[in-house]
Amino acid sequence: MTSRAVDYFSIQHPLRSQASRISFQVRRNIFNLFMASMNPTPSDRILDVGATPDQVLPESNFFEFFYPHKNRLTVTSIEDASFLENIYPGLRFVQTGTGKLPFEDLSFDIVFCSAVLEHVGNRIHQRCFVNELLRVSRKFFIITPNRQFPVEFHTFLPLIHWLPQPMHQWILRQLGLIFWAKTDNLNLLTPCSLRSLFPDTANLHLIRLKLMGFSSNLVAWGMARKEA
Repeated sequence: MTSRAVDYFSIQHPLRSQASRISFQVRRNIFNLFMASMNPTPSDRILDVGATPDQVLPESNFFEFFYPHKNRLTVTSIEDASFLENIYPGLRFVQTGTGKLPFEDLSFDIVFCSAVLEHVGNRIHQRCFVNELLRVSRKFFIITPNRQFPVEFHTFLPLIHWLPQPMHQWILRQLGLIFWAKTDNLNLLTPCSLRSLFPDTANLHLIRLKLMGFSSNLVAWGMARKEA
């Protein structure tokens, strides 16, 4: 398996530094919400799907930074983030592909996944990805940007992502943002489209996180299977 290095953060953008300061606080709030809603125990096995090899931005791999029981963490990514094993002794890193996760059913107590779902492709691919997360864990906590927020976080462009996707992608291509113009790389979700990805058998809760008065991120959490 070869390593990938993808700039999902637009690190060279002039607004990146200011955005990172805001993003770090948002992610701290997300972590606090995770702890309150998931109520993990020190013995819970936790899978984090979607670590980044970035070691520059303060918000990168925030879950590993905040979570107190590093030895209970298994971290995956399609990119090489194995350096996390050196920073956090006891943590286990497993590099994965884009298909089925290399874990048995219910291998984990909780699966955590932040800012990955919008990058896995079309709605069919997104639904398959969600099903994989629910397959390997008893509980899930998934975060994705809200398409209804006025600014698109990856390009820092306002409003045009509210247009129909083909028109949005056409504008991105005209601006030279070819990477973000591909559905495989960016496919934003609304609360309604996020709900549609989950099977009826999941016990789903949906929370809208606010930033500057607007819903900036969506959090889907709950039990992978409803209790009988």
